Amino acid sequence: MLTLVSPEIDDYSVSKSEPTSELLQELIEITHRDTELPIMLTGPLEGRFLKMMVQLIGAKRVLEVGMFTGYSALSMAEGLAADGELITCDLDPHCIKIARSFFERSPHGKKIQIKEGPALETLKTLTGLFDLVFIDADKVNYPNYYEAALALLRVGGVMLIDNVLYSGAVIKPDSESAAAIASLNDKIAVDERVDRVLLPIRDGVFVVRKR
Repeated sequence: MLTLVSPEIDDYSVSKSEPTSELLQELIEITHRDTELPIMLTGPLEGRFLKMMVQLIGAKRVLEVGMFTGYSALSMAEGLAADGELITCDLDPHCIKIARSFFERSPHGKKIQIKEGPALETLKTLTGLFDLVFIDADKVNYPNYYEAALALLRVGGVMLIDNVLYSGAVIKPDSESAAAIASLNDKIAVDERVDRVLLPIRDGVFVVRKR
């Protein structure tokens, strides 16, 4: 895996950012212990970034496509007002069980609603507009998630798309997933419906604002 930022710089950045809760730290430990791909964790620095984005735009409704064990959902829920709502989609029963157990222990867990099943099917059932969308699910479907989520995003709302650098593989795509992400990046770069900036945070985050 290509390291875009040195571990030392990443650790330094984390040390100067808002600290995470003991519950989130425990979730990291449980994820590493009980899942096969803990690398899928959002992580402390990006988690603080997600919370900050929720706070900056004053989001009241958040949609997450791809929950994993719930680290990103809990991070964003921290930034929501007490009456805020976060809908998150996932289909892995094991990860959902872990996430739900941590949501139940968090004062912010009551803001989170889990939708179990294929995300594209779930997105078809949602009504109303969202202030912020975070996409971090199966990469082959990224172009489909983008279109479905953009239709659910309010004008002026923000979409955050994770892993858009895919360890550098988007430069010369060597897999179906890398090709799908590279294709989406190309599409967003000329999409007149949005304002956009691609940030090299961890594995790359595309920040998209709907016009």
